[in-house]
Amino acid sequence: AVVWKPEHGRLAHFTGLKVLFSLGAGVDNIVADPAWPRHVPLVRMVPAEGPQRMGEYVTWAALSLQKDLPRIFRSREAKNWDSFATPTPATECTVGIMGLGAMGRRSADLLRGVGFPVIGWSRSRKALPFENFAGAEELDAFLARSRILVCLLPATPETTGILSAPLLVKLPRGAGLINAGRGAHQNLADIIAALDEGHLTGAVLDVFDPEPLPADSPAWIHPKITVTSHIGAGPSTRECA
Repeated sequence: AVVWKPEHGRLAHFTGLKVLFSLGAGVDNIVADPAWPRHVPLVRMVPAEGPQRMGEYVTWAALSLQKDLPRIFRSREAKNWDSFATPTPATECTVGIMGLGAMGRRSADLLRGVGFPVIGWSRSRKALPFENFAGAEELDAFLARSRILVCLLPATPETTGILSAPLLVKLPRGAGLINAGRGAHQNLADIIAALDEGHLTGAVLDVFDPEPLPADSPAWIHPKITVTSHIGAGPSTRECA
């Protein structure tokens, strides 16, 4: 069976399973299911196109924040000719990427290709063609330089809730946020508070906890939040086949 975040208990209904292929970035949702049949091999599918797809998503999101696309859409809806000041050019807008795996590295390549300066952060230092920081002791210095923060971290106990007030306050005032990692990384209430206070100017969020995002979530209607439905790096139908 090919699955993506199956509801807990659902796998128990499939008694003839020979192997499970997971389309998700991780398999934590499956292994946390008490009904997961432990005798069935579990394989995480790593789509070859995933890093490119994620890089395109992150680059689009960064440009959306840099160009203040939500403001443009609001003006369109209101039929308001809003000739606001030209945004800071990409060449002066440093993007900080948390998580430097294949998706983080490809995102950095594409961002640099359109002119964004890029820095990175991960648990250990990487040999990469851009400046990167490592470990908890260098996190604050990394955050202080990130005009747009991108979260592509894996799901671990250490990264759960990392996008919350204590971290967000260390970003430059007026920073933007992109989370295409995991929904468990973010404290949505803290993000909204930072947006309302003006410390963040915008957020593009592709992942949530829970998913699908409930219809009554304030993220849907917040003027400074762009919601996408976990589309950052999904495999194509060709790859699934």
